[in-house]
Amino acid sequence: MRRRINIWTCIDWLTVALYLLLVFLGWINIYAAIYNEEHQSIFDFSMRYGKQMIWICAAIVIALLVFVVDINFYSYFAYAIYGLMILLLILVLFFGVEVNAARSWFQLGTFRIQPSEFAKIATALAIARYLSTYNVQINTFKSYWRLAALILIPALLTFIQNDTGSALVYFVFILVLFREGLSTEILLFGVFMLVLFVLALVLEKITIILLSIGLIFFVFAFVHRNMQDLGVALFILILSVLITFGANRIFEIGLSYYYIIFIALGFSSLVYTILALRYRIRHVIILLIFLFGSVLFTHSVDYVFDNFLEPHQQKRINVVLGLESDPFGVEYNVNQSKIAIGSGGLAGKGFLRGTQTKYDFVPEQSTDFIFCTIGEEWGFFGTFTIVTLFVILLLRLIYLAERQRSIFSRIYGYGVISVLFFHIAVNIGMTIGLVPVIGIPLPFFSYGGSSLWAFTILLFIFLRLDASRLEMLR
Repeated sequence: MRRRINIWTCIDWLTVALYLLLVFLGWINIYAAIYNEEHQSIFDFSMRYGKQMIWICAAIVIALLVFVVDINFYSYFAYAIYGLMILLLILVLFFGVEVNAARSWFQLGTFRIQPSEFAKIATALAIARYLSTYNVQINTFKSYWRLAALILIPALLTFIQNDTGSALVYFVFILVLFREGLSTEILLFGVFMLVLFVLALVLEKITIILLSIGLIFFVFAFVHRNMQDLGVALFILILSVLITFGANRIFEIGLSYYYIIFIALGFSSLVYTILALRYRIRHVIILLIFLFGSVLFTHSVDYVFDNFLEPHQQKRINVVLGLESDPFGVEYNVNQSKIAIGSGGLAGKGFLRGTQTKYDFVPEQSTDFIFCTIGEEWGFFGTFTIVTLFVILLLRLIYLAERQRSIFSRIYGYGVISVLFFHIAVNIGMTIGLVPVIGIPLPFFSYGGSSLWAFTILLFIFLRLDASRLEMLR
């Protein structure tokens, strides 16, 4: 039986207050970022800060509409909403307009809207609906491929639009799955693949294969705890390397050291696999599959990097990894951003006194690089305050998610937390040069109606669910 309550008395007003404060501070900083003495009024609708005020007013109306909708709408129609957003992601490829080399916007008169921003909401709802379905177990093959499809379909469609940054956001939903019981091994495997991808770009392949071999021996020793078996495996590998190296010199084959080690590894693995099957040594086959899978993965990295990423994206990654320098190209935005933030010092230059932002030294200063305006004009204290407010918001949302009686509400809540966390961490990381520039907005701060409305809907659906947490809802 479902018990009706007055949701307006159960709203988490602390989260609402944090939202309004962040939106207000974002509006003020957009004004500071593009301040023009000829258009001094913050309500000048011909300027971005005036337009942002319209988006903010519309966002508040949208938030109220979210609360008017019945609580069961979001769970009952989660798949329908997801399907609609997938359709829009497909249609935008054919009927969308191109902005900054990405075909991810619909043009509606003078207004543009980006469906990929709203597809994140739909994906969070669909994941919550699936995992809250009766008798669904997350650690089964059926659940794995269904959840992978829910996440990868919008991510792939967004990637095709040439909006790599937004496509990467979808992968943060793995944190939601981990909270709901996803096997730790899968999460660790994903982290390992990410680390291996970076190492494949930074290190020589021979170094990677040696590190992989060392890791496998370490894992084998830790899991198997039999030094005799470990010694035999090491002896076979060393002997195989010596034989292969000797044959290469005697017959003048001309193999590089990498291929000598690779061939020796293959031969020794075959020999040790036969011994493992004969004497029933556990874990050998699994570890060897993992080892050769890692080696093959490192070879695929170059192909993916060269054929799936745009040249400017490749340069951004190389710059962050220290493999390339391009101070007047892809590094320019980040360098100017760091100069702006560094020039702010402890207390900043003061409101509307930021020279880097005022004279347009920082490109995209009201959108992707809005954080550097905060650093220049408000200094360390200002950036620390903003980061603290975001941390308080995320911690509050975690508290709200954990107090949910509904499985659907809890899972969706963690979807909200994951998306906000990714945007906040990556956007701030971009402005200070810790991560490549991938073009995603800072929640509630960056200029734009699509992102502000999407973040508002994302957050307030959860607040609506939380306000009705005492009602009976699976």
